[in-house]
Amino acid sequence: MGKLRSPAFLIVLAFFSIYVIWGSTYLLNKIAVSELPPFMLASIRFTTAGIIIFIIAYFMGSKLSVTRKQLINSTIAGFLFLSFGNGVIVWALKYVDSSFAALETSAQPLVVLLLMRILEGKKIKAMSVIGVVLGMIGIFLLVSQKQFMSQEGSLLGMVMIFLCIISWAYGSLFVAKADLPPNFFVNTGYQMLTAGISLLIVSLFLGDAWTLPSQWSGKVQFSMIALVLFGSIVAFTAFNYLLRTVSPEKVATSTYVNPIIAMVLGWYFLEEQITLQSALAASVLLIGVYFINAKKKLVMFSRFSKRIKY
Repeated sequence: MGKLRSPAFLIVLAFFSIYVIWGSTYLLNKIAVSELPPFMLASIRFTTAGIIIFIIAYFMGSKLSVTRKQLINSTIAGFLFLSFGNGVIVWALKYVDSSFAALETSAQPLVVLLLMRILEGKKIKAMSVIGVVLGMIGIFLLVSQKQFMSQEGSLLGMVMIFLCIISWAYGSLFVAKADLPPNFFVNTGYQMLTAGISLLIVSLFLGDAWTLPSQWSGKVQFSMIALVLFGSIVAFTAFNYLLRTVSPEKVATSTYVNPIIAMVLGWYFLEEQITLQSALAASVLLIGVYFINAKKKLVMFSRFSKRIKY
């Protein structure tokens, strides 16, 4: 299936959503998981978001019915992105800082490119390789700091987050070609709802103690509302939209920007440290994003130049 043609401003807004909004979800999840069991938290977030999406889609007149194949593919995507890919990261936040989790996920573009090479035989372009290498250097500078590795359980958390990265990377390739509901909003709803149900089963199996929202603290209530409305509905819809309009490795560059947003918010709200080495690493990561996107920018500039009448 070929990429869809979309207005440039929609693509820009979608990238803003996955860059900035998702960067803030690490902080929001860290706050919420301080009081709530991680799989319960994720289940409530995605189930609620899925139900809200279907209600909105219904009143907008969107077609909610899907084929059996589309439902199966949505369930698979929901598992790769949300049930495992996000649920386990939320669990890992019990053991690592929000900024550390965001920083580690910066390895996703590398994993995406390697999977594209292994599974699809796609040649890795030189500019993309340079960008990924710079990104990995930035990650090394960040996670090599002692304060990130001194916390109890940090190694286990780091390993599980890496498995989540693989899940997200494969999910990105899967969604780019899978037969999914054509409406991006409805597609997001099915992924959210099926993931929320599967996380509910996991939470009950683990014996999590469920509580009512009225029993949560004000900061946890606010975090959950923000996670549902913005982190889930807005940003994840933008994510699915981008996967069908631009290449997966471009979408994966959000994992370079998210850590920077997460670092700043973690420093401001949770007093997580930002050292000179962290600032240097963040700069390297941004340069990596530039190199991965450089070819696309050159192509767009070339097309624009051809339209100018001299």
